[in-house]
Amino acid sequence: MPANVAPREAARLEALKDYRILDTDAEQSYDDITFLAAQLCEVPIALISLVDADRQWFKSKVGLEVSETSRDVSFCAHAILGDRTLVVKDAREDERFRDNALVCSDPNIVFYAGVPLCTPSGARIGSLCVIDRRPRELSALQIRSLETLAHQVVMQLELKRVSDQLAGALQRLDVMEQLIPICSYCKGIRNDQGYWGTVEAFIKSHDNVEFSHGVCNACMAKYFPEVEPFAEGLSEENDQN
Repeated sequence: MPANVAPREAARLEALKDYRILDTDAEQSYDDITFLAAQLCEVPIALISLVDADRQWFKSKVGLEVSETSRDVSFCAHAILGDRTLVVKDAREDERFRDNALVCSDPNIVFYAGVPLCTPSGARIGSLCVIDRRPRELSALQIRSLETLAHQVVMQLELKRVSDQLAGALQRLDVMEQLIPICSYCKGIRNDQGYWGTVEAFIKSHDNVEFSHGVCNACMAKYFPEVEPFAEGLSEENDQN
């Protein structure tokens, strides 16, 4: 039985996209976590599964060859619907999973336990899960350990996201520190392709900046002399208030 779509699905997918983690190469920091999860829970399979729009993709895996499966057969798609660890002692006896292709054929999932990966904003983007091919239970200590490891997965994702943001900011600062060709008359700026544009367009192309426009007192007096006395009166009134 496919899982229901999670509430605020669009925001959840956007949160997942912000990490820029999907389809990236294997990394030791994540592989260490799945190794520990498998050892602590004494299971042959452990996964860091990220639930995309139509698939679940495995950032790290132990005991499984495939790198993704359809979301329709995903146990983790069920896990992200709640805040607590989802434990399925015997999928063959659970109406949600007994006809699931992953239960009826390879990898023959019987036991599943998945901790939702919950971001600081509250989006559940996937799970850290452990799987066995026989019925079993986890102790309270094993579940607590699995939840602790899931928290570390989110911390790793957050570190990557912040690191990417800092790298982008430094790159933008490097561009802004370079010699910028500016027109002596209209003050337009020439970009790397040789095209002239406004200061606003140049800055927005290198940073996430919005502009509001006004007219300074000197330009008001020069270009709008008939309005300038009225504007001065408003300015004085605002200063008094």
